[in-house]
Amino acid sequence: MHAEFWLSRWEEGRTGFHREDVHADLIRFEDRFLGDGPHRVLVPLCGKTLDLAWLASRGHTVVGVELSPVAAAALFEQAGLTPTKTEDGPFTRWTAGSITILQGDVFEATPERVGPIDRIWDRAAIVALDPPRRERYAATVRALLPSGGLILQNAFAYDQSQMDGPPFAVPEDEIAAHYAGWDRTLLLRENPIEGKFAERGIVIEISRYLLRKP
Repeated sequence: MHAEFWLSRWEEGRTGFHREDVHADLIRFEDRFLGDGPHRVLVPLCGKTLDLAWLASRGHTVVGVELSPVAAAALFEQAGLTPTKTEDGPFTRWTAGSITILQGDVFEATPERVGPIDRIWDRAAIVALDPPRRERYAATVRALLPSGGLILQNAFAYDQSQMDGPPFAVPEDEIAAHYAGWDRTLLLRENPIEGKFAERGIVIEISRYLLRKP
């Protein structure tokens, strides 16, 4: 989706995609994903997720990338933190404690601006992007992560003809193509029966992968 779409959603408060708790998968797979930490964790398209404060509380350094200044401000406010703000090329850098938000376009993220990371938590980033942007996103992510780094990846699969995204369907073969040559472990696959998909009679499959860069 175009930047204007997401900016308007935050400005108008149409953020039904926001979770009011730490993502269960992050807690469930903490040992597999973060067990040998502390790590420097990147969370693309982070919104105002509570996951960043949770990761920081567990001793990790966290970098989020988020387009909306409304979301960035809300994230720090709910964490009880007052960030400093500096301009960094195409980004505004918000920093408080061990949390940094690069507020701007994720496609502008470079290793120089993000800094060294070794973990990426893709909770809802790739599924938020329409097909033309997903390969560019995956290429961005691949360039940011060093050899041996891990991605904890959530992906949805459903009949896209039944509903327009976001979230978009990103089946396993597409994940495999984006990260060809990487070690890919399926951690969990399930078909939840609640939420907006169930209300529309859509069968959805949610898969969680652990991806390791060779």
